Order: sequence, then C-alpha cells, then structure tokens
Amino acid sequence: MGKKVLITGGTGLVGTHLIPMLKAKGHEVVVLSRSKDASKPYPIFEWDYKKEYIEAGAFKGVDTVIHLAGASVAEKRWTSERKDEIYNSRTKTSFLLYKTLKEVPNEVKTFISASAIGYYGLDTGNINLKETAPVGNDFLAHVVDAWETSTSKVTELDIRLVQLRIGVVLAKEGGALVELLKPPVAAPLGKGSQYMSWIHIDDLCKMFVHALENEQMLGPYNAAAPRPMTNKELTREAAKAMGKTFIPIPVPGLILKIMLGEMAKMVIGGNRVSCEKIMETGFQFDYPKLADALNDLKSQRLVR
Repeated sequence: MGKKVLITGGTGLVGTHLIPMLKAKGHEVVVLSRSKDASKPYPIFEWDYKKEYIEAGAFKGVDTVIHLAGASVAEKRWTSERKDEIYNSRTKTSFLLYKTLKEVPNEVKTFISASAIGYYGLDTGNINLKETAPVGNDFLAHVVDAWETSTSKVTELDIRLVQLRIGVVLAKEGGALVELLKPPVAAPLGKGSQYMSWIHIDDLCKMFVHALENEQMLGPYNAAAPRPMTNKELTREAAKAMGKTFIPIPVPGLILKIMLGEMAKMVIGGNRVSCEKIMETGFQFDYPKLADALNDLKSQRLVR
C-alpha cells in the first residue's frame, strides 16, 4: 500500500529524480517549497525557515517526511555569508520540521534525511569508513554533524529516523560528473589519488525508497557504491565514456585553492566509505560498477 510522502528540496537534483520513482511505486507526493508552481505534477505547500513558517495542511495524511533541503556546497565560494547559508539551510530547516511535527497533529511515522559523507572529514585517506567512524573536524564535518543532530530530534516524537550519508552523485543534469567534464580537457585534481565514493543518481533514489519501505532501517547509512575510485581513475573513466580528452597531469592543489578558495579542500581531499551496512538490509545496486553507471549516463546524453 502506498504512503503519502512530504518532500523538502524536491526541486533539486535528487528530488527531481526521486519524486517520479516514488510515484511509480504507488506513493503519493507533496512538496514543501519556497514558492508555489502550478506547473508541477504534485501539490506544493509553502515554507520559509527564516520566518519559521510552514503552510497549514502540509502534513495532512503524511506518513513519511523525506528531507533533502540544503544550499549547495559547491555552487558558490565559501564566503562567511555562504557558510552561514550552508549551515542554516540544513539545521534550521530540520529544527523547523521537528518543531512543527511536535506542535501540529500528524501521523508521521518515518523521517528520512539527506546527510553527507563529509561527516567524516574532507580528507580521510584510504581508510575504509563505516558509519561508526568519528566525525571530522573541518567546516563541512561540523555542518553535517550539526545537521544530523538537528534531524535526530524527531526521534523524541517516536518517529523512525534514517540518515543517508550521500557520496559523490553521478547524474547527467548536474553534480560531480558534469563539473569534472566542464573543462576542454579532463585531468585529475590535486594528487589524483584521493578517493571518490560515488553513487549513480538512480541508486541513491532507490536508497531513499528502500529506507521508506524497510521499517527495520534506523540511523545513518553510507550512500555510496561498493567500489570507490580515485579521482584520477574516475576522471579518466568518465572522460573515456563521454568522449573527452584525458590528460594524466594533475591540476595542482595550489591552483585549485586560488580558483575555489576554501572550497578546494572538497576536491583535493576525499573519502573511501563502506556501503556494507545498507547492503545488509537487502539493498541491491543497479550500478555497482563505475563503467555501468557511466554507460547508463552516456546513453542519457550527458549535458556538457
């Protein structure tokens, strides 16, 4: 039997793939957004975390909340204002959802939140990280830790919580793959030996559906494919699949720091994470191998 699902961040990369998948599985979808849009094939309720406002009726009949909202960490340079937006758009939205669920009569049983492998720190070398690994000590780790802490408050309301720590998302419309292949030629970034724990957008969306339908799932899960690749390997394979020239000479970290500022730490560093925990719940990847993921995206005519 289908569930009624309320999604935040529904117009983002993950949301636009996830909503059709949920509907195809027989679930009903409503979306929280900053503005109405009559052209969308689902009801929209307005919200504004800065005003602590959620439109009345948003939670009517809702069984599950999927919380994807959060300002992009890679879209703009990390000025102090942008850092505040990255932090607040995750933590304050989470707290507003908790506060509303506490105050408004509702039937919500499950809360599934996006999180990120940035939890472990921007550069953790080649250690195979499980969900029990400690939190890192840089800006993004601080953000993700606070994000998870703020979403964890819903457990006080006897709501089941799942947090998907998302890796490097591969999709045709945006995300890491499009950025890697933007320059005229593709090249490794920094050392090139740093690990990228990647996941195909469809497998990520399948994980959200799996978390919704599998009521035994609780807490954090790494959302990344079984075979992390180094930056050099992933860039080379992506260039080959998409017909771009690959030059094995790395772009020096210093140049990346000049171009990107503090944000450069995201591409110079990397994480190698384990997906063993989610696979133990019965989850099966459609794209466990990078070549299969890239071939699928190539067939969709990757936007360059």
